[in-house]
Amino acid sequence: YVDVMFKAARKRDQGKALPNQVPLLYSDAALLFFLQRKFVYIAKIYYLCGGFNRNIYCSMKITLLVVGKTTDGQLEALISNYVKRLGHYIPFTLQVIPELKQTKSLTTEQQKVQEGELILKAVPASADLILLDERGKEYTSIEFSAYIQKRMSAGRDIVFVVGGPYGFSEAVYNRAAGMISLSRMTFSHQMVRLFMVEQLYRAMTILNGEPYHHE
Repeated sequence: YVDVMFKAARKRDQGKALPNQVPLLYSDAALLFFLQRKFVYIAKIYYLCGGFNRNIYCSMKITLLVVGKTTDGQLEALISNYVKRLGHYIPFTLQVIPELKQTKSLTTEQQKVQEGELILKAVPASADLILLDERGKEYTSIEFSAYIQKRMSAGRDIVFVVGGPYGFSEAVYNRAAGMISLSRMTFSHQMVRLFMVEQLYRAMTILNGEPYHHE
C-alpha cells in the first residue's frame, strides 16, 4: 500500500492523473502525516529530504571536521555517544585532521596557513563549508534546527569545522559558505566538539518532533 502511495505522490508531482483506487493526496503534509503514523523511519527521510520532488533517499551528509584528537577520555565518550545517536537520523562523520608537528618553530600565522591547507584538502568541492567562529551568527536551538533543515533542503553536504587554537587562515575564510557561533564565551576546542554534536542531535530531534528539546 505504501508503494502505491509513493507512486501516486510522484504522479501528483508530475501533474498526472491518479488511479481511482488511490486516495487523492492534496498536499505533501497529508502524505507526511500518514507516513509518520505508519512508517516513522520513512517519514523522517521524506521530511528531511524535501519531499518527493527529490530522491526519496536522502544522500546529504554532515561532517564535523576537527583539528587534533580528543585527548580527554570523558569528553570522547560523550562525543561518541552523540555521534552514534546522530547516525539514526542522517549520515554523519566526525573527521579528525592530525595536529601539526614541531609548531614551536612556526609563527601563529604560519600555523594557521598550514592547518588551513589541511582543512581545505579535507573538504569536498561540492560541500558547503561552515566555520565555528566567534564572529559567526548565534542561533537558538530552534533556529539552528531550521538552519539545518534549510541547508538539507538544498541537497548539499555540510562540513562544519572546529579550527585550531589560533583560528582559521584567510584561505579558509574565503572558502566558507557561512559561520556560526555557539556562544560569545570562549570554550576549549575539544569541548566545542561535544557542544556541536549535541546541538546537531538536538536539531534532529526537533525536526522529527521528538521529546528531547524543551522550550
